[in-house]
Amino acid sequence: MTGRRGRQSKSLHRSRIPVAIAVRIFLGCFFAFFFPYSFLSPTKPPRTTAKSTPLQVVSTICKSSEQLNQLKSQLVAVMEKNLELKIQASELTEKLRLAEQGKDHARKRVLVLGAQQKVGPFGTVKGSRTNPTVVPDESVNPRLDKVLERVAVGREVIVALVNSNVKDTLEVWFNSIKRLGIHNYLVVALDEEIFKFCVSNDVPVYKRDPDEGIDSTARTGGNHAVSGLKFRILRDFLQLGYSVLL
Repeated sequence: MTGRRGRQSKSLHRSRIPVAIAVRIFLGCFFAFFFPYSFLSPTKPPRTTAKSTPLQVVSTICKSSEQLNQLKSQLVAVMEKNLELKIQASELTEKLRLAEQGKDHARKRVLVLGAQQKVGPFGTVKGSRTNPTVVPDESVNPRLDKVLERVAVGREVIVALVNSNVKDTLEVWFNSIKRLGIHNYLVVALDEEIFKFCVSNDVPVYKRDPDEGIDSTARTGGNHAVSGLKFRILRDFLQLGYSVLL
């Protein structure tokens, strides 16, 4: 009996050793999984990665929005500037094209017309089927030339020959021209009354030097008689190189 009990106790002792080892391994795995740092220490070691606070996140978002808005405004400004430059380039291209056309047209006219002509005395210049380029001669009437330099646009001017007999018609005429915004017009006063009337109404006016051959008709003549004087007066404008609409 004693020998049998001894063998049983030895076998029981041997079987407890593997069980104890297995229990220890299990407990070690358990604590290693659920308490990786230490089950005795209540605090965990600080993590190396820093978390951003909500205020820092909001500040970063605001800065990014401001930078994005600045970039958008800069992009819009650059696009507007680019559009302006394109418009200016197209305008300059169009002006250059028109200038080239005008140069070609002038060259062709010179080839067709030959030498330039001057306005001469009555009966000394032959008629021309084209409109020749006239060389300006400022010495013909320096006083009229100064007036035309101030009034004419593109060496073109609207001219009215008027005496006091058509004063009311003249007033209607220049008021209509002012309303239309036309500036290149001139009144040739055939008497002193019309000259003063134009000056008082701020109307461009020119009074010829005394000429008995013209003044007698200009002061007392009717519409038809005054109309006949325009050819003599027109000659001064043409000699100065201006285009005239009477």
